[in-house]
Amino acid sequence: MTVDGLPMVVPAAGLPTRVRIHEVGARDGLQNEKATVPTQIKAEFVRRLAEAGLTTIEATSFVHPRWVPQLADAEQLYPLVGDLPVALPVLVPNERGLDRALALGARRVAVFASATESFAKANLNRTVEEALAMFEPVVSRAKAEDVHVRGYLSMCFGDPWEGAVPVPQVVKVCRALLDMGCDELSLGDTIGVATPGHVVALLAALDEAGIPPSALGVHFHDTYGQALANTLAALQQGVTTVDASAGGLGGCPYAKSATGNLATEDLVWMLRGLGIETGIDLGRLVATSAWMATHLGRPSPSRTVRALSHEDTEEQ
Repeated sequence: MTVDGLPMVVPAAGLPTRVRIHEVGARDGLQNEKATVPTQIKAEFVRRLAEAGLTTIEATSFVHPRWVPQLADAEQLYPLVGDLPVALPVLVPNERGLDRALALGARRVAVFASATESFAKANLNRTVEEALAMFEPVVSRAKAEDVHVRGYLSMCFGDPWEGAVPVPQVVKVCRALLDMGCDELSLGDTIGVATPGHVVALLAALDEAGIPPSALGVHFHDTYGQALANTLAALQQGVTTVDASAGGLGGCPYAKSATGNLATEDLVWMLRGLGIETGIDLGRLVATSAWMATHLGRPSPSRTVRALSHEDTEEQ
């Protein structure tokens, strides 16, 4: 139920005036669904997200279909959305993936590294160093083509096999990704175990290593209900890019304990209440996520989507 004047806008000191939301629902969200969403529905999802005001929408992933069959239609999908006036980054795991993306005109790509050896082995079948070596020519070639490169770093706050991840270990891999040419980094709490103090400690260590908040985005999962608290802690440290997934879709196919991403609607509700600009039409965004939920055959896990689209009432 929408109520005029809510949330009440009460700014807090020390926060940015504007936040860029890096929308990952169409890629990170849908790749973890058991059912494969038809290409035309994916394209419509991206278009509706753009119409809701999102300016960065991760469209798909150019990985081998054997590893992520839900995104096997990357070549068919990208031409359907490539004309949108928004940034459409795509994931490229290797040079072959980069070739495929560049052939379709992609101008923003992302590579996906790990802060831990166990996850690097599970996700890429390589050590951390071997994965970085694989990404180096990808990043180099992309930059030679004047393509923007984002570096994702998984397991920044905890690993299901190794447990706690030392902060210096994360800083080391971040430094390597920036040194090879990445334009920005996304710090991933892949299994959702971070807490605000940990977020502050990592951001402080990165800043001391010469990696400022302006070079960073944060990517929190809500496994333990900490995603919004962790996001607020990151904003207080100067971060202005936040990854989120429309409707709270997503997880990680290689880390079974990972649950959904931070829901974009929940994030927008909090930011609106803090007086932070996003440029997003919350009503349109909620309608888009509710629409996608019908195609997935289940209600959206986003609290804000449920509150504003009456899903909780319909379920009872």
